[in-house]
Amino acid sequence: MFGVSVIVCNLLFLSFPAIAQTCGGDTPCQLGNREYNILLPDDWDGVTPLPVMMHFHAFLRRGKTVVNHPRIGFETKPRGVMLIGPSAQNRAWRFWQDAPDDIDFADAVLADVAKRYPVDQSQIYISGFSFGAAMAWRYACARGDKIAGLMTMSGTIHQSSDCPNPPRQVRHIHGLNDIWMSLPRGPGRDATNVVALWRRVFQCGHGRITGYFELRPGIEATHVVWDTCTKGRKVTLDVHNGGHFIPEGWLGAQLDVLMGTPLRE
Repeated sequence: MFGVSVIVCNLLFLSFPAIAQTCGGDTPCQLGNREYNILLPDDWDGVTPLPVMMHFHAFLRRGKTVVNHPRIGFETKPRGVMLIGPSAQNRAWRFWQDAPDDIDFADAVLADVAKRYPVDQSQIYISGFSFGAAMAWRYACARGDKIAGLMTMSGTIHQSSDCPNPPRQVRHIHGLNDIWMSLPRGPGRDATNVVALWRRVFQCGHGRITGYFELRPGIEATHVVWDTCTKGRKVTLDVHNGGHFIPEGWLGAQLDVLMGTPLRE
């Protein structure tokens, strides 16, 4: 059996050549005049196709920040998920317009990753924080049919934006006291307006509060679910009384649900 394992590993490296070994962790992968970072999961056997989470970083950050972040990279590593952190030009994503060049860049990153590693194309997840969350929304509206789930924190695009190709699952968290990317309230200061875009394009019915939980001492969150949407789509929203931050453990909990091993719902 040992000999067979060696042969399988050798075949793997022939199929995914030396380019797979030229970048990773703090060393970025070059793609034209741009770059992205990769963080492999713990205990990967080198053969099994990997689920992927592509995370768009916040303003003035870069992919290196993402793979080293204790609330991003440390969440994907133990779950068998490969993390991809693309870097924005001039450290700022161009998400305000409907067809930013960064969508094409993100497509190219995913294609390049698939040349370097075996990727499970049915498990591509998109996430983002702050400006990166807004970029993730924009990407999900353009490439939703390729996305198994969207997870965003403290950032949105205009709720009236076009969304021609939405994903099936959206999970968002936002603070009521966020001063950097304020939660966009609706009539009567309705906090659920922050996911109005998804509720509209998914044609969801009424939402329901399914629970309350503590993010950190003094920061309480309310969990709201819309699961009566068309085509089996679903939106969840966690609204908390805090500000602009990445909650500890939140991304991991969302991945657990989307990948079928839920910690909570």
